[in-house]
Amino acid sequence: MSGFIDSLLNVSPLVAYIAVFCLVFAEDALFVGFVIPGETAAVLGGVVASRGEVQLGVMMALAVAAAIIGDTVGYEVGKHLGSRLVKSRALARHASKLENAQDLLRRRGGSAVFLGRFTAFFRAVMPALAGTSHMPYGRFFAYNAAGGLVWGIGFVLLGFLAGNSYEAVAKTVGEELAIVIAAVAVAALAVWHFRSRRRRQRRRLAGQRRDSAPNS
Repeated sequence: MSGFIDSLLNVSPLVAYIAVFCLVFAEDALFVGFVIPGETAAVLGGVVASRGEVQLGVMMALAVAAAIIGDTVGYEVGKHLGSRLVKSRALARHASKLENAQDLLRRRGGSAVFLGRFTAFFRAVMPALAGTSHMPYGRFFAYNAAGGLVWGIGFVLLGFLAGNSYEAVAKTVGEELAIVIAAVAVAALAVWHFRSRRRRQRRRLAGQRRDSAPNS
């Protein structure tokens, strides 16, 4: 892994862009996350940006786009392959984790797609499970895009702020850090949901008052 990291940090800007995009995309679409976590690629993309070799905004945009597109491909794979995917040999040794992911999806629905983005195994399988369960694509896409946006920007920015201290950061990147980022994101999502519901309630009450007002 250290050789891979050193190689990625010493490539041309174009290759760095392509490598980060492909690794993040493949993790979500093709289950490569079992071997190379996409979050590592995103962090390293931020490190390369901190050295001035690539543009931070472009790297963030590529990480977000790769996350969203990769999840969409994973969703389509699950939608068309269905139970054959869940019973495949590649996932057989991860049966307990897969059951946890399915349980989270049943209990949380779209929120599981968002939360799954911040755990390596769930990030690799949740899109396919959402497709297998026939979750409406519009609902899936909304939570997928929100998760991809927070995750992509967050981990690339983490690498950018860490700079050459990526080895120290690599020790913290993982479940603990993902939980912190997810908690902040969930809090923001909850505030947005609460405010949206209040706005809908106010509009409904205003409509009821207009309907009950006497005609002049």
